[in-house]
Amino acid sequence: MERREHVVYSSHLKRDMHIIQYGYSGVPFLGFPTQCAPCTNYEDFGATRALKAYLESGEIQIFCVENVDDESWYCKDGINTWRSARQESYHRFIVDEVLPLIKAFTPSGMRPFVMGADMGATQAAISFFRRPELFNGVIALSGIYDSSYYYHGWMDSTLYDNSVECFLANMPEDHPWIREYNSSIILMCCGKGAWEDECCRTLKNLERILHRKRINAMIEYWGEDVSHDWVWWKYQLEYFIPIVIREHQLVT
Repeated sequence: MERREHVVYSSHLKRDMHIIQYGYSGVPFLGFPTQCAPCTNYEDFGATRALKAYLESGEIQIFCVENVDDESWYCKDGINTWRSARQESYHRFIVDEVLPLIKAFTPSGMRPFVMGADMGATQAAISFFRRPELFNGVIALSGIYDSSYYYHGWMDSTLYDNSVECFLANMPEDHPWIREYNSSIILMCCGKGAWEDECCRTLKNLERILHRKRINAMIEYWGEDVSHDWVWWKYQLEYFIPIVIREHQLVT
């Protein structure tokens, strides 16, 4: 399959950031890596191989980004306000600096979908629910959507903006973004097996919020053998990607 490496200097993060593009055309996906993983994460764990047919046929292309998790969510020695500010800078990097690159390689002007597993699901959800006008939808697998979990209950206004469970719960039911969400494809999933307890808890909370706000979403809880692991996330991507392609074709 076609593979390109990109290096973008981020004015928000003040450093070079790496992005790997898999595929050459089709529906664009912005892929976030798992906790503290490099942008080769999907390749390293066989996800791009599992999706090879879609990538080689030109049905999809995936842009896998680098993260700064060790400076924000998983920075144990940092000051909380600095950590939350670092996450906000990362969000701005995605919106202001990654999306223009994706647009340059998507001549159709099609908006990308965001996707990820583990911490990548958290980032994908943050990106989509904060800026739904920029994306066609989201695939979030085994994420945690209450960001205070990573800060032991601490919260400031910046972290609030990066906590999907918090800002959605307080969003007015006539907010214009509700219409944006309902014109998008929202797919969220987690297992019931090992290391998925917290993911299940926050996804159930988020499901209740989405239902209360009348936001349409496909939410699934896979079996008790389904653990927090790439073995299952590959299966889930193979399952959900065709749904995204089919649903996207129906509305275009």
